Amino acid sequence: MVFAQTSPPEVITTRLTLDEYRAMEETNPERHEYRNGEIITMSGGSESYSAIASNFLIYLGFLLRDTDFRLYNSDLRVWIPEYQCGTYTDLMVVNGEPEFNGNRNDEILNPMLIVEVLSPVTVAYDRGDKFRKYRSIASFCEYLLVSQTEPYIEQYHNLDRDSNDRWLWQVHSHLERTIILHSLNVEISLTEIYRRINF
Repeated sequence: MVFAQTSPPEVITTRLTLDEYRAMEETNPERHEYRNGEIITMSGGSESYSAIASNFLIYLGFLLRDTDFRLYNSDLRVWIPEYQCGTYTDLMVVNGEPEFNGNRNDEILNPMLIVEVLSPVTVAYDRGDKFRKYRSIASFCEYLLVSQTEPYIEQYHNLDRDSNDRWLWQVHSHLERTIILHSLNVEISLTEIYRRINF
């Protein structure tokens, strides 16, 4: 197996078949993204990163507890068929039953809301190519990019579910702000997302 160093230095790539990748993910403690044969080793997160993702999961889980929405953490992959890409989100929500990729129970096909907590290593990819890939998923209609260095969240919402080219961008940058999650019809405050986070 040959590893290649790419920029930034925390990301390592190699090539495996899809079956080899899936077998590796079942036993490897590290997380890897699959990009059409290329394996990307994902860098670890910080304490703030983990705390923000946990805050989001706990509070949103409370809001959605009596609904048909299902909330998942970063243990499951999103499979993006158009790009032959398997990737991990920090948080995703599915409406009703999850649709799995074939007979897999670890690759979801139908996320509607995806949340990514940004890190210096992934910020450009999360805003660019990863978002473009997510937009190829028919069910996907809302995307949150959450800063871990300041109270700052970028929200993208698809205004036309029959089209993939009418996304509204909105910025939330004050702790007293509340975000309306259009896909879920709930509100969540930045105070809850950034609870016990010191900037």
